[in-house]
Amino acid sequence: MKKGKIGVQMMMLKDKVEEIGVYETMKKIHDLGYRAVEVSQIPMTTENVAELKRASRDFDIEIAALSAPVEPMMPGMPGETLTSDFDKIVQDCKTLDCTFLRIGMLPLTVMGDKDKIMEFIAKAEGMAERLSEHGIELYYHTHHIEFQKYNGEYLLDLIKNNTEKLGFELDVHWIQRAGENPVEIIKQYAGRISLLHLKDYRIGKLDINEDDLKDMAAFFGKFTNLIEFAEVGEGNMDMPAVIDAGLASGAKYFLVEQDDTYGRDPFDCLETSAENLRKLGYADWFHATEKI
Repeated sequence: MKKGKIGVQMMMLKDKVEEIGVYETMKKIHDLGYRAVEVSQIPMTTENVAELKRASRDFDIEIAALSAPVEPMMPGMPGETLTSDFDKIVQDCKTLDCTFLRIGMLPLTVMGDKDKIMEFIAKAEGMAERLSEHGIELYYHTHHIEFQKYNGEYLLDLIKNNTEKLGFELDVHWIQRAGENPVEIIKQYAGRISLLHLKDYRIGKLDINEDDLKDMAAFFGKFTNLIEFAEVGEGNMDMPAVIDAGLASGAKYFLVEQDDTYGRDPFDCLETSAENLRKLGYADWFHATEKI
């Protein structure tokens, strides 16, 4: 039976990497049962790349994807970019036996400006073509801003309809936050997705006091901001339908992510997500032995 591979988006472990290092973080990921990671918001220093490679080998964890923006998210923002560090990023992919690279989000400097967005789309497609010559596929990760409409067309569809090489890493929480059905959007993007973010969607606890009831603006501030990023299986989303649609649409890696853990240790959150996914029938998706 066809299956995907469940992994971890390491963005949520960036503080752990600072605290205990790449190798021990990867060991803990292994101990929780995960066998694939996507690396994001972790400095790709010579030491970190070497430790990722050592941990990948020692703990049998695939490096499913690395991350890099096309250009700085804002002028002067530090960090590697495909525009300035193309050869180094390609070499990191080859060192880590990784064939997927993903753009984390739309540059802040182009948001809301269709002309600048179209320029970014052209640059991203050009980078996807260049990377394909090295056996690397470039993917674009979605939030909710891609569901803004320009002349009645979603920004996300603008990107899809003006590219061929660029793929999409759909984030199901952000799709739901945008007011769309993640399952239907996944189906619409069949053939353009290999990476899918599993992130649940929860309505949090309304914590109000007497002062809030005296100030309706304060009350409604809390009332309208109850949406939370939840551990998989702890929210309102139909995760089996999401996963089934993802698999049918070409997704290979299903990466657990939680942007905010609300004070919980992220390893505990990842353990909860793993336990719930196993209960849902995906236990054998953690240990797919063949490289996808």
